[in-house]
Amino acid sequence: MTSRKFPILIAVGALCAAAVFFASYFVAAEKARSDLHAAGERQLQIVALDLQSILDKFEIMPYALGALADVDQVLHHPGDAAAVQRLNLSLQAIQMQSKVLAIYMMDARGMTLAASNWNEETSFVGRDFGFRPYFAEALAGGSGRFYGIGNISSEPGYFMAQPIYPAGTPRGEGKPIGVMTVKVDLSEFEHTWRSNEDPITLADHSGVVFLSNRPEWKYHSLRPLDGKLQQELAGTHQYADQPITPVAEMPKPLRRGFGDHVSRSIDKQDWQLMLFPSQSRINRIAMLWAMWVALIMAIAAISLWAIYQRRRRLQERLESRDALRRAAQELDATIAVRTQELRVANQALEGKYVTLQQTESLLRSTQNELVQAGKLAMLGQMAAGVTHELNQPLAAIRAFADNAVQFMRRGQLPQVEENLEHISGASAHMGKIIAQLKGFARKSGDAIAVVDVAQTVEAAVLLLRNEFRQQAVAIEIDVRSPVQVMGDVVRTEQVLINLLRNAIDAVETVEYVADKRVTVIVGHEAGEAVIRIRDSGPGIPDEVAPHLFEPFFTTKPSGKGLGLGLAISSSIVQAMNGRLSAHNLPEGGAEFIVRLPAPAPDPASAIHGDIIDRTRHPD
Repeated sequence: MTSRKFPILIAVGALCAAAVFFASYFVAAEKARSDLHAAGERQLQIVALDLQSILDKFEIMPYALGALADVDQVLHHPGDAAAVQRLNLSLQAIQMQSKVLAIYMMDARGMTLAASNWNEETSFVGRDFGFRPYFAEALAGGSGRFYGIGNISSEPGYFMAQPIYPAGTPRGEGKPIGVMTVKVDLSEFEHTWRSNEDPITLADHSGVVFLSNRPEWKYHSLRPLDGKLQQELAGTHQYADQPITPVAEMPKPLRRGFGDHVSRSIDKQDWQLMLFPSQSRINRIAMLWAMWVALIMAIAAISLWAIYQRRRRLQERLESRDALRRAAQELDATIAVRTQELRVANQALEGKYVTLQQTESLLRSTQNELVQAGKLAMLGQMAAGVTHELNQPLAAIRAFADNAVQFMRRGQLPQVEENLEHISGASAHMGKIIAQLKGFARKSGDAIAVVDVAQTVEAAVLLLRNEFRQQAVAIEIDVRSPVQVMGDVVRTEQVLINLLRNAIDAVETVEYVADKRVTVIVGHEAGEAVIRIRDSGPGIPDEVAPHLFEPFFTTKPSGKGLGLGLAISSSIVQAMNGRLSAHNLPEGGAEFIVRLPAPAPDPASAIHGDIIDRTRHPD
């Protein structure tokens, strides 16, 4: 199956499924409607039989009451108070036993002569009910049947009336002299119907609902009433002159359920018993069936999809197996070619590695020679100062020796001993200078050792002491905390001598500065050993700063430098995993900073503010 046909098949399948879904919905809805109508008709048949049996039970009651002994006496002699009272009590007793609403008797004019409620405020005695249809029907010799709201009691009920003939006159012969009426309560039916969720109504011949399990529908018509029916209702006061409006005109929430219905006639009374099957129940049943159909279709579709996917996976697995076999063959061939290329590349790399090692060894040797050359060049520059340092103790030794000879000749041995001590001190001083020079001049090895930075600074200053004196430059050493680093002592000393000589040369060029000074600050900053060398010179020109650490770059006159000092110093510091930087100070002069990795200082042995002041002309 091609990928182009697949979306078309999905679309066609979706349309077919939708058509089946809606068709099943409508078929199920029609079937549910038919079933509910049939169930409603069966239910109405039961309700109608129950209602008719109740009505038939009371149908004969007015006729039987017309045969009471005092009825004829009261109708012929309405002024006989004793007879009227006896009849009232009889009607009252029968009403209480039969549970009807009321029993009363009217004369031929419609005037009530006796009633079961004779002793109540709403007594019918003396009331004229000649306007009621049931009175006219009974007085005409028939059976009067009427449902309405009581004109006196305002209670709705079903009125049943029978004619009363003179005593001894067969029924149907002659003219009735009165009417006996029984009023029956039918509200019990409403209470029974309320258990049903579907609306049930009982409407009269005009289509007015007078009983229903939907109280809001009562005294509303099933259809609009014409003028004639409106006049008839007004004349009989059947529903207490309430305005009768159609149920269909009520607000939608109040008329919920009104519409499709089944009905059954109550023939004698000309009533319509109606049941309105719930449309929502029809919709629920239809939707349930449609969902079942949709579920079955979904299961079928999923099953077909699973079968299709399984066949597709099998096909893909076969294709993948063939593709993997071809890929494995191509990979083997590629690996063989790459292996040969790597073998050739490894041989070439081995040759290049040997060459690189040789070049690195030559570079390291050249660098060491360059560092050594820099030290020797520095020693050459310091030769005059060192010679002066040695000449002073030599002259002192000669003078003390000559004095000692003279003291010996005189026999002054204490003076001889004192002169010999001076000679010994001068010799020790010369030995210290010579040892420092020898240590600085020798080649440094590759061994890494612990370097005491403060001692290294002291050694560098000692070698340059004469130059500080000759240039009248004061030297200050501020050891703020004892600092030790891992490195080469000689190379560290070489870096410091380079930076101190540059500071002396910078201060020497400024004649107008009264306080020529070089300051060395040693301490810890952020876990690093930091050596700051400050001078009071003119600072670093802006055009010089970018090239400061480049080899063979110098601002000194010809013959005073090769431009290698700072380059070599930077290289040595970097080899110790440190950094060498420089910048101008706000108050004037320049500052060179050496930062080297170092452990944190011991607080117990920290020295704060230990300033060693070397005067401008130290002894």
